[in-house]
Amino acid sequence: MARSRFLPDNFTLALIAVVAIASLLPAQGQVATVFDWVTNLAIALLFFLHGAKLSREAVIAGAGHWRLHLLVFLCTFGLFPLLGLALKPVLMPLVGQQLYAGFLYLCVLPATVQSAIAFTSLARGNIPAAVCSAAASSLLGIFVTPALVALLMGVHGDGGSTLDAIGKISAQLLLPFIAGQIARRWIGGWVARNKGWLKNVDQSSILLVVYTAFSSAVIGGIWTQIPPLKLAGVVLGCCLLLALALIVVNLLGKWLGFNIEDRITILFCGSKKSLATGVPMAQVLFAGGSIGVLILPLMLFHQIQLMVCAVLAQRYAKRPEHPVEAPAGEAARP
Repeated sequence: MARSRFLPDNFTLALIAVVAIASLLPAQGQVATVFDWVTNLAIALLFFLHGAKLSREAVIAGAGHWRLHLLVFLCTFGLFPLLGLALKPVLMPLVGQQLYAGFLYLCVLPATVQSAIAFTSLARGNIPAAVCSAAASSLLGIFVTPALVALLMGVHGDGGSTLDAIGKISAQLLLPFIAGQIARRWIGGWVARNKGWLKNVDQSSILLVVYTAFSSAVIGGIWTQIPPLKLAGVVLGCCLLLALALIVVNLLGKWLGFNIEDRITILFCGSKKSLATGVPMAQVLFAGGSIGVLILPLMLFHQIQLMVCAVLAQRYAKRPEHPVEAPAGEAARP
C-alpha cells in the first residue's frame, strides 16, 4: 500500500503516453494547425472553468492573511529564480544551455492551483488561505512571469515587448478566467456538482498542449538533441531544485513564526510550479522556438513534485490533533 504512493498516477502515465505518441506520430502540416486551434480553445475552456470553480467566499476568507500571501509570493517569484541562478554552475555542465534555459523558465512560473489546495487540504493546513494564495499566484503570474522571463532570459515573446506578451497571455488565460467568475452565479452549482469529470478538461488541455509542443520538437529533432545522460541530468536537477525549495520554504515558515496549519499552506503553495499555466505561457512567450526542449524540465519537475508532496501531505495528515494556536497577544482557549 505504501509502495503505491510512489507509483505514477494515471495522468502521469497519460503524459508519458502522449510524449511517446508525439515522438512516433508527430502532428505536421494542416493537422498541426488544427491541433493548435483545438489546443487554444481547450486552454480557454480550462481557465473559464477555473474562474467558475473558484469560490469568492473562500478567497475573501483567506485574503486577509497578508503575511502568508507575501511569503508565498516571495518564494514563488523570488526564491525560485535565485535558486535557478545559484544552481547554474551545477546545472549547466549537467544539461547544457537549452535545458538550463528550461530550468530558468520553470523557476519564474506561478504556483499550481488544484494540487496546492488539494495537498493543503489532505495535510490539514489552512485551506481558505491556500485557495486565495494559489489563485493569486496564478493570476499574478500572467504579469510577473513575462517580466521575469525578459529580465533573466532576455526573451520578450513573439518578437514583441513584454507588454505584448502580457497582452497575449491575458487574452488567452485571464479573460476566460474573468468570464468564468462572471458566469459563476449561473453555472457555479453545476460546475461544483460535476467537478469529478470536469477535471478531465484540465488534464486533456495539458495533454493537448504537450502533444502539439512535442510534435513540433520531434520534427525539430528533440530526441537527437537530448541524449540519455542529459535526460538523467534534468531529473537530478529537478530533484535538487525541489529539495532546496522545500527545505528553505519550510525553514522560512518556522523562522517567521507561522503556526503549523499556515506552514503547511506556505510549503505546498510556495514550493510548487504550474504545468497547466507554464505550458500555455511558453507557447506565447517562445512562439516560433522549440518549446519541447524548454518545457521538459517543467514536465519532469511537475511529476516529481506531485509524488514528493503526496508523501509529505500524508505525513502531515497523520500528526496528532492539537488546539488551534491563539493569535499573538490573545489568551489561548482552555
